[in-house]
Amino acid sequence: MKKTKLKIAIAGAALVVAVATGAALAVNGSAAGSGSTSGAEQTRTEQAKQKTPSVIKADGANVFPHSLDFDARSNTFFAGSLKHGTVSAVSPDGKVRTLIDDPELVSAQAVLVDRERNRVLVSNVDYGTADRSKKDAPFRVAGVGSYDLESGKQDWCVDLTALTLDGKKHLISDVTVAPDGTAYAVDELTPTVFRIDRNGRASVFLRNDLLKGTLDIPDFLNDVGMSAVEWVKGNQLIIAMADGSLVRVPVKHPEKAQEVKLSAPLGSPTAGMRLLKDGSIAAVSSGLLTGKPAQIQRVEPHDGWKKATVKVTDTVEDPATSDVTAGPDGTTYALSGGLADLLAGKPNDGFSLTPVKTD
Repeated sequence: MKKTKLKIAIAGAALVVAVATGAALAVNGSAAGSGSTSGAEQTRTEQAKQKTPSVIKADGANVFPHSLDFDARSNTFFAGSLKHGTVSAVSPDGKVRTLIDDPELVSAQAVLVDRERNRVLVSNVDYGTADRSKKDAPFRVAGVGSYDLESGKQDWCVDLTALTLDGKKHLISDVTVAPDGTAYAVDELTPTVFRIDRNGRASVFLRNDLLKGTLDIPDFLNDVGMSAVEWVKGNQLIIAMADGSLVRVPVKHPEKAQEVKLSAPLGSPTAGMRLLKDGSIAAVSSGLLTGKPAQIQRVEPHDGWKKATVKVTDTVEDPATSDVTAGPDGTTYALSGGLADLLAGKPNDGFSLTPVKTD
C-alpha cells in the first residue's frame, strides 16, 4: 500500500570470529587459491543477512488495522484499529500495546505521525463492524483526532459531518499534513477534501466532481472514491482514487485540480501511499476484488506532478494488504491487517508487516 536492526552484540561477535578465522587462514596459508571463503567475506555475508528485513508478525489479536505509520525516533509503528477504535504502538519484534483509547473514536482508519508537533493524527470512521459502531447506521461518522505521541491524550477530535450536514454517507479514508501543520483529510464517499488547522478548526477545502467515486465493491460499497492523500513538494496534494487514477491539487489554487497523466493506471482498488525521500510515491493496490496478490507500485513524477510513470516493484501474497509505510533503516513495509476476516465477522490472532521493494 508498507528491518530488523543490526544487533550490535551479535555483529561484534561475528567480527571477532571472522578476524580470528582470517588470521588462522593466513597462518595456514589456505586463504588463497583453496576455494575457501575469507574471514572478511564471511563477515560481509553475515552482516547482509542480519540487515535483511523480515516479516513482522504483530500479536494484536482482533485489532484489524487498515493503516499505519512509522516513527523513526522511537523505532515504532502506529496502527489504527477498525474493530476497537484504538491506536496501537507496534515494536519491530511484533509486540503491541494500546496508545490511544478515545471513546470518541469509533473506528481508527488513517494514522499519521507528525513528529514535529509530537502528535498522531487519526481519522474516525464507522463501517458498522466496530465495538462502538451504530450497526444500523454505518458510514455516518467522519472526523479527525489529534493525540499526544507519547501519552495518547487527546488534543482535539473534530466532527467533519457537522460541516456538511448533507445526510450522506462519509468515510475519511486518509489524512496528510503540510509543513505548517495544516492537515488535509479526504472523504472516500463524497468528493470533499477537508482542511484542519493545528488547533482542530476545520473547513471544507475543496469539493470537485473530479474526486467523485466510480468504483463499486460488490455487497459492500458503491461509488468509492478518494482512498489516500500525500502532501508533496510544490505545495500540492496528490490524491489516489480507488479506481487507480491520481489527482493533483495545488493547495493555493485548489480550483485548478487536475488528473495526473499516468504512464499506466495504478492497480484498483488503490488502498494506501507512502511518500519516498526522492519525491516519488510508493502505492499499494489491494487484490480485494480479484483475489490476486496485492501490488506495490512506484509512481515517479514529471513536470511538477502533471505526469507520472508507474511501475510495479513488488507484490504481497495477501490480497487484502491495505497500506505502505516507512520502516527502520530506510525500509518500506506493507500492512496486511486481516480485513477480510473483519468483513466476514471472523476473529484473527494478529496482523503482519511485510518488507517490500519500492524501486
